[in-house]
Amino acid sequence: MARDVPLRKSLLARLLVVSVLVSVGSIAATAWLAAQTTSGALRQEQGQVLADDARIYDRLLGVGATAPAWRGAGEAVRELSRSTGRRIALTTQDRKVITDSAAPSKHTPLPPNASAVLDPLAVDTTLSAGRSDEDARADRIDPRVVGPYRLTQRERKRLRAAADRGAACLSEFGVTSDIVVGPGGRPSLRIDNDPGDLYKTRCHTPLLDVPTDTEFKALEKLGSLADACMRRRGLSPVEVRLDVAGRSGPKPVGAVPTYVTRETATGPGEFRETPRAPGDRRTPGAPEPAGTDPTALDAAATSCVDSARREQLGPYVSPPALLFITSPDGSRSTPGFSLSGANTARLAGLAAAVLAVTVAVTALAATRLTRPLRALTTATRRMKTGEASEPVPAKVTRSAGEISQLAAAFNDMAAHRKALEEQRKAMVSDVAHELRTPLSNIRGWLEAAEDGVVETDPALVTSLLEEALLLQHIVDDLQDLAAADAGTLRLHREPVRAAEIAEQVAAAHQARADAAGVKLRATVLGDPWVSADPLRLRQAIGNLVSNAVRHTPAGGSVRITCRGKGDAVLIEVADTGRGIAPADLPHVFDRFWRADKSRTRSTGGSGLGLSIVRKLAEAHEGAVTAESVPGKGSLFTVRLPGA
Repeated sequence: MARDVPLRKSLLARLLVVSVLVSVGSIAATAWLAAQTTSGALRQEQGQVLADDARIYDRLLGVGATAPAWRGAGEAVRELSRSTGRRIALTTQDRKVITDSAAPSKHTPLPPNASAVLDPLAVDTTLSAGRSDEDARADRIDPRVVGPYRLTQRERKRLRAAADRGAACLSEFGVTSDIVVGPGGRPSLRIDNDPGDLYKTRCHTPLLDVPTDTEFKALEKLGSLADACMRRRGLSPVEVRLDVAGRSGPKPVGAVPTYVTRETATGPGEFRETPRAPGDRRTPGAPEPAGTDPTALDAAATSCVDSARREQLGPYVSPPALLFITSPDGSRSTPGFSLSGANTARLAGLAAAVLAVTVAVTALAATRLTRPLRALTTATRRMKTGEASEPVPAKVTRSAGEISQLAAAFNDMAAHRKALEEQRKAMVSDVAHELRTPLSNIRGWLEAAEDGVVETDPALVTSLLEEALLLQHIVDDLQDLAAADAGTLRLHREPVRAAEIAEQVAAAHQARADAAGVKLRATVLGDPWVSADPLRLRQAIGNLVSNAVRHTPAGGSVRITCRGKGDAVLIEVADTGRGIAPADLPHVFDRFWRADKSRTRSTGGSGLGLSIVRKLAEAHEGAVTAESVPGKGSLFTVRLPGA
């Protein structure tokens, strides 16, 4: 019992350590997963918010770029508010409301700072969608602002027909192209793969390379504005033109005014370059002032053309406005996450509570687990030392799970072991008794002969021989049973006629039956064959016949019957003796069991004959059964597989 305490403490400690480790790992994994999930959700929500903001900005910027005074902004604001679930408001720069998606009755003050400034002539490149970095560096005018450069319907049809001819020509040579229409209505060819000189030689459409009358007039106005700016700065005028080719890559440039050196017009919408040295921006015959830096000249020209464009396009676009994007209640809707000290303490307390509950539950489970294990350990040690092993308490066997099954199996093993031990003791006692009687007789006769009380005549020798044969018979029976139990009983099986076995057994026991006044006969129905060891089969049937003759009174009969039944062969031994009581019938094949407990020589053998019959039948993959009616006789049937 002293070793139970370390065992209990060791198991309980291991369970607690494992429980704590599992709990800590679970809490850490749960916290990490929650943090990752929350961070991912926040990033996704922030990305969606930014995408919605960019979409709102671009949509309203397009409204301002195509109409003055923010016409049509109210409908766009309401539509965007419904699709994003946000409150969208547009005000002038002095915060006078132009349009607001919130109902007038639910107006709340707008935040002090606007989300963005909407100005088609000064686009915020961080929010504007679809503008490359190069476009952003060139100018901040929204490409949808076309103003006086918008083509007439007649011009659009004429340019579209030219674009269709160019695309059809390229298609004939296997070159893929698309027709892209700009905001002002000008079409251009977008060629996905480089056609080389094919476009210039075969499919060139000159009409797409020059401005139309509408664009030419707008360019003249733009040029005059830019010239005035350059003159105010004391510099020579510059010429402006439309960059309308846009065929070098998959994204067309579009009709965007750019400045060049002064060129000579050869006809409406056509220009001819005058050769210049690199960096030369002078008008022919008009030298620049001495000391003019070409880089400064470029910067001045770019600034003048840009300001001229804004001055020209200003009347066609909406004025700058403030854009407010908030949640429906008017607050900022940018998601955020911060873990305050109170929240940290709350999470730590929750984790500690989870850990404490886990440890308590584990300790309770470990105690309930170790209690039946201690009971099993104690019972096993008692069994090892030979003490009377009592069953494990019933409260242990009523526990759930594998412990209950283990306790029930242990109780079954203890009961079986107890029964085997009792059987072993009874067998030793029976063997000792069976051997003592013939040995006592032999010793008594030999001592009497030694003392001269009896003479060593043939009758004495015959009596001693009978006792020795009885001893030999008991030893042989025990040896056969031991071999059968160990699985070393050897059989030499061969096809055998059941009739021959029955006739040979009847002939061997005929003399004994005649001496006992018992009629013995063998009967065969058909011609059944079995696969068996002839010697062992005769031994089994002989034991049954010997037992039947011994328990049948004079005038009775013993009958051996062989017959086939399906795939089996039945060998039956029936007698007309006194029978076996129903209470004794289940024990007739037990070792050393006899209905006559007196063990008289006339009625009792060694008590091993029927046990040997059962073992031999099982060795032949068969079975033996017994039926009896007290006062009328018994029937023993050996069932063997047919050959």
